[in-house]
Amino acid sequence: MKATDKVDFSKFGVKFQENLAKMIMLDRAYSDQIGEVLDTGYFETRYLQTFTKLIYEYKEKYKVHPSLETMVTIVQTQIPDDEVTKKRVKDFLVRVYSDPKIDGKDFIQDTALDFCRKQKLKEAILQSVKLLEKSSFDSIADVINNALKLGQSNDFGYDYIKDFEERFKLKARNPISTGWKEIDNIMEGGLGSGELGVAIAGTGAGKSHILTHLGAVALKAGKTVVHYTLELSDVVVARRYDSCLTRVKLNDLNAFKDQILEDIQEVEGALVIKEYPTKSISPAGIKNHLSKLKLRGIEADMIIVDYADLLRSSKSYSEKRHDLESIYEELRSVAQENECPLWTVSQTNRQGYNAELVTAESISEAFSKCFVSDFIFTLSRTVEDKENNSGRFFIAKNRFGMDGIKFELHMDTSKVLIKIDNNPQSVGMASLPALGQEERLKKYYKELMKKEKK
Repeated sequence: MKATDKVDFSKFGVKFQENLAKMIMLDRAYSDQIGEVLDTGYFETRYLQTFTKLIYEYKEKYKVHPSLETMVTIVQTQIPDDEVTKKRVKDFLVRVYSDPKIDGKDFIQDTALDFCRKQKLKEAILQSVKLLEKSSFDSIADVINNALKLGQSNDFGYDYIKDFEERFKLKARNPISTGWKEIDNIMEGGLGSGELGVAIAGTGAGKSHILTHLGAVALKAGKTVVHYTLELSDVVVARRYDSCLTRVKLNDLNAFKDQILEDIQEVEGALVIKEYPTKSISPAGIKNHLSKLKLRGIEADMIIVDYADLLRSSKSYSEKRHDLESIYEELRSVAQENECPLWTVSQTNRQGYNAELVTAESISEAFSKCFVSDFIFTLSRTVEDKENNSGRFFIAKNRFGMDGIKFELHMDTSKVLIKIDNNPQSVGMASLPALGQEERLKKYYKELMKKEKK
């Protein structure tokens, strides 16, 4: 529709609004687009306001668009106790489910912004009447102008040439070191704000020890760590931190009690350990607990969940892989909302148990975890490795750079000590070394450009 075309506002009736709500439900891309200017209050009926509000609240909370099946659950459980509205929302959802065809789709796409402007202007006029009684003429002008400017954003997009320098600026990830400089080198300093990191290992390999190590490194750096445990007791986890921070063996902690207290009091960071029974809490419950901590002045710099597979999904699916996919999506949302890194661990499948090298193929329910996570590394420890205090890390996914890399380890679980023993080795792919990568890339790029010119 051209800007000069006359808009027939009489066409923005109930039928138009119902089809707009259907498009918001059925078309994720369009829902994101119109959501930038749409207020659910623009709908003139309570059931459409409630229906679209539930969609956008879900998108905001879980960072994903709800499916029709999910909406059925939401409508059944989350509509306020207003029987009339509840019935009308359910009836509307049934109609959407049974007949997904959208009448006048092109017209809706062309005129939805005009509908939003009309409703915004109507609100502004009603507000202006109240302001007129107070003789607030400047405020009236602001209200009207803001309504007229709806959808006229100054952000017209990313200019590929003019914004060239922007893509080379260091983003404020605020990474927290892993304590392994070799790992830090390939992930640009460590896991950053809003990012999800996952360690994968078999039963008894030392998954929880990895999380304790990561938490202890953050504590030494003066960070506040919130550690959720769903398998071990909070006391057991605390004793592992004692050992990791002081290098006193777990079996010797009682003998060095006074010295340990003295040492950990020197640590600048803060640690909160929260224990939950297995499958008793969902990522939404973790969000709620973190909110309560904030009210007490405790704001997490790093979140640790030991471990994700033991969480309860906020939704119920018939297949485990869908539950896990939902859990990992929600965990990443927890990291993003709290603007800090979140580390968790997960199990290998049977193929990976006692394997000499756990790769992506050995990750249990690999797709869902790999798709959502920013960084995934595996821990491999055979029976012989455990006897020799050794093992291997394998970088299975690295959103920040190289992957497919193996590191040999010295791993002494008796005092939660994990050290990388040697230089990285590429496994099954050509990878540039961590050191000097930028210079090698520049050289490669120049040589490539020379060949292109010939």
